[in-house]
Amino acid sequence: MKTTYKVFFAAILIVSTFNACNKLDRLPETELTDNTFWNTESDLMNAANRMYQQLAGYTIDNRADDNVNQGGLNQVSNGNRGVPGTSDDWRVPYQHIFTANNILEKGTKAQVSDAIKNRYFAEARFFRAYAYFNLVQKYGNVPLILKTLGVDAPELSMPSTERLLVVQAMYDDLDFAATWLPTRAALPALQYGRVTKSAAWALKARIALNEGTRMKFFGIADYQKHLQIAIDASTQVMGQGHRLFASYQGMFTHDGEGAANTENVFVKLYGGTSAIGLVHNTSRDLENGRIAPTRNLIRMFLYRDGLPAFNTDNSPSASRSPLFVNEAAETSYNTILDNRDPRITTLVFRSGEQAYQRPWVPGTSLGSRSAFAAKKGFNAQDWTTNNNSTVHKPLIRYAEVLLTYAEAKYELNETISDADLDLSINLIRTRAGLNVRLTNAFVAANGLSMREEIRRERTVELSLEGFRYGDLIRWKTAESVLPKALLGAKYNAVEWVGTLPATLVLNADGVLVVEAANNRAFNPLRDYLYPVPLQEISLSGNNIKQNPNWN
Repeated sequence: MKTTYKVFFAAILIVSTFNACNKLDRLPETELTDNTFWNTESDLMNAANRMYQQLAGYTIDNRADDNVNQGGLNQVSNGNRGVPGTSDDWRVPYQHIFTANNILEKGTKAQVSDAIKNRYFAEARFFRAYAYFNLVQKYGNVPLILKTLGVDAPELSMPSTERLLVVQAMYDDLDFAATWLPTRAALPALQYGRVTKSAAWALKARIALNEGTRMKFFGIADYQKHLQIAIDASTQVMGQGHRLFASYQGMFTHDGEGAANTENVFVKLYGGTSAIGLVHNTSRDLENGRIAPTRNLIRMFLYRDGLPAFNTDNSPSASRSPLFVNEAAETSYNTILDNRDPRITTLVFRSGEQAYQRPWVPGTSLGSRSAFAAKKGFNAQDWTTNNNSTVHKPLIRYAEVLLTYAEAKYELNETISDADLDLSINLIRTRAGLNVRLTNAFVAANGLSMREEIRRERTVELSLEGFRYGDLIRWKTAESVLPKALLGAKYNAVEWVGTLPATLVLNADGVLVVEAANNRAFNPLRDYLYPVPLQEISLSGNNIKQNPNWN
């Protein structure tokens, strides 16, 4: 049964939006406060509420190979992006950092106990780390600003800070947050949606896994330190009483909302649980093909016998399930979906299954360029009210924490025990209904790679949740994966009612080619980092340097 917990996130004016044209958006504060504010716990809570409002929620991420958008080629995945003059990828996180820094400075005036102050300072430091991780993932070295700045502050022209120093600052922020935030169990029901110790540890684990694996595969020393941090932080979360929600599909519907679902470690609230009435349009985005899964993603799902057909880089696997049907021999749209890991039924609608307005008929006319109809996150009751979806957005799930634990454990020494697999990946498989345990014996007997199977589990479980591009970057596999063609459904004239093959690009197997390989590119000497916006370099007096090979 759905349980709704009302949290009223009050909008306040004193920590509002800031001019996008100022240096690095590290704008010096103006007269945004008065002597009547920053006095009570309520003031601190209301100030902190601004950070929750600033959170990005449901967004569309078509940068990788797992899904395509309704329009044309993506400039990131086709290698044609240039250096922007300005970019929200840089500007918006610095706005959020300013909000956090403002709270940390102004909040010291509050006439409350240190414990109360530190609880809200902990929230500010959590969100500051969250913003810096968004920056570091894209840009690497970025200016580290831990205070608000005056108009003549020298930091406005500072160069970028070395990545590892920024990462350490994130760790420090999250250690403080984990010390002072309440536990999940101690959080009052009316405060559901506010960050807890679990959220701080989970974010630290996410950052540490990203840094540890990136350093390992780029040949940078001391990666082990970060992998151990990821293990330790994940272990802390695993001791907090979180459980996987009973239904994988329900996790992304109204059924999965509320404090009773402890898989939600950190969520963005929408609808009736938010005083500002936030809504999104995800169900309509799915219907209109703005998020259309590719065959490249579907290939990564195991068969029900626990064996694959393709690897996570979309190359054929050495050992193939006997349930695999060669793509040339597929007789229908549904063939590739048959006998798979049950999570495939959450990812896409089958041909003939009741979908958005009616049973799904394969084709591209509605908007899906792959002809696959995305199902994950679709809610029929929200679909009927265009642009008024209110399902909460999971930002950190317990399943991700378990996957982080397993991957960090393996990558630290390139081995993992069956006991650790049972604590992590096999819990996820059991929830999904895939009744084949991942064990060292199963991997050896079937000529599989443990690394590959751990990565596969992550890709499948977190599909369409915005992780794929970042994973390819940190694994250093983007250069081999992203230039490959993106493929869609198998064409069948009987099923594709009203669609003529002459209107499609099909390969030799009769499979829809969504984006040909010659339209996709990834430059490994340049594209592992984003280009720094030109305005930020200029406003720093050219002290901020452009990332390699973007000049």
